[in-house]
Amino acid sequence: MDHAADGPDVFDTRIYAEGIPHERYRILREHRPVSWQAEPEIDGWPAGPGFWAVTRHADVVRVLRDHRTYSSWLGATQIRDPDPADLPFLRRTMLNQDPAKAAGDHGRLRRLVARAFTPARVDAFAGRVRDRARTLLAAARDGAEDGAADLVRTVTDEYALLNLTDLLGVPAADRALLLEWTVRIIGYQDPEDAPAPRLGPDGKPLNPRSPALLGEMFAYARELADHKRAHPGDDVMTALAGAGLDPAELEMFFFLLTVAGNDTVRSAAPGGLLALAGDPDAYRRLAAGHHSPAGAVEELLRVHPPVLSFRRTAAVDTELAGQPVRAGDKVVVFHASANHDERVFTDPGRLDLARTPNPHVSFGDGPHVCLGAHFARLQLRVLYEEWCAAMPPPELAGPPRRLVSNFINGITRLPLRVSGPPR
Repeated sequence: MDHAADGPDVFDTRIYAEGIPHERYRILREHRPVSWQAEPEIDGWPAGPGFWAVTRHADVVRVLRDHRTYSSWLGATQIRDPDPADLPFLRRTMLNQDPAKAAGDHGRLRRLVARAFTPARVDAFAGRVRDRARTLLAAARDGAEDGAADLVRTVTDEYALLNLTDLLGVPAADRALLLEWTVRIIGYQDPEDAPAPRLGPDGKPLNPRSPALLGEMFAYARELADHKRAHPGDDVMTALAGAGLDPAELEMFFFLLTVAGNDTVRSAAPGGLLALAGDPDAYRRLAAGHHSPAGAVEELLRVHPPVLSFRRTAAVDTELAGQPVRAGDKVVVFHASANHDERVFTDPGRLDLARTPNPHVSFGDGPHVCLGAHFARLQLRVLYEEWCAAMPPPELAGPPRRLVSNFINGITRLPLRVSGPPR
C-alpha cells in the first residue's frame, strides 16, 4: 500500500546534525501523532518503503510494550530494512527478538544478562568509576589549551569505554578495539565520524551490522570467552562464558554489550553537560546541593536521550492513535519526542532538575527496557557530581558537533571551559 508523507520530515539524518528537531516533533504530536514518513536515498544508503513515525508519549509506550502487535523480530529494530539474508543473523540478539517467539529465547537471554549485570556487581564498581571521573576531569583541566578542552575527546569517550571494559573484563591492551568498533557501527550515517563505508557488489554501502563486517569482533568475543573460562574473574564476560551460550549467542551478546553499553553513556554524558551549559542557573542549583544528583540525571536523560528512535514492524492489522496500520508496516517510535510530550511533561522545553514524576522513555519501556540502565545512571551521576565538585560551571568554548544520525543522539565534539574555580 502506498502512502504520501503527511508531516514534517523527521527521517533525514542530516537534520539531526543541527540538533533534535523539537519543533517538527511538536507539529507531529499536535497534528499527526502517527505520521507517514518517506524514506529516500541519502548519501548512498538506499531508499526504503517508508514508515509510521510515532511521536506522542502514550503511543510510544504502547508500541514498546505490545510486542505481539509491534514486533522486533519481523524486521529487526533499525529504520532501514536489513538485507533479508541478514535477518536470521540479526535475530540472534535479544534486541531483535520478541518474548513470544524463538521458543522463549528472549526471556532466557534477558535472564542471563540480568544475572551477569546484577546491581551488586555494578555497585561494586562505584569507587572505580568515581576515581576515573576525577582523574579524567583533572587531566582535561590540567592539559587544557587556553582554558578549554573538548570533553568528548578528553573525558566522556574514555570514561564510558573504560567503565564498560572494566565491567566486561576486557584487558587494558584491547580496549581501543571496542571504541573503534562502536564508532564504526554507531556512526556509520555520519560522513565525518565513521570511516568510509565498505561497498557491496552492487556499489551500495554495506550495513556495518551485517555479519560480513562483524567477523573481527566476533572472533575477539570467542577468544575472550576462552580466556575467561581459563582465567575467570568477577566480570560480565566470565559470567557469560560460563552460561552455556552457543557461540552465535555469545558473539551477539558481546556485540550488543560493546555497542549499546558503550554508546549509551558515550552519548548521554556530553549531552547532559551541554544541557547544563545551556542553563547556568540550573547548574548553580545542582552544584549548591539544591537538587538530588539522581533526580538531575533523570531530567538530563529526558532532555538528551541517548537513543532517538527504534523501529518495530506491525505483526497484524491494527490502529494507533486513530491511524490504521497494516501488517508489515514499519512503526518507528521517537524517544526524544515522547520525552517532550506536553500531555505528560509540564513545560517540557524547560530543564527542571527537580522534575517529578519524570516518566521519560530514554531507556525504552516494555520487554526491551535497557538492562544496563542501572550502570548508566551510576556513571552519569558520578560524572556530574565530580564535575560540580572540581570544575567551573560548564560554559561552551566553541560550537559543539552532533552526530549525523536519526538513531543515536551523539555529541562528537564538546568544547567547554575547564579552567576556573568550581561553582
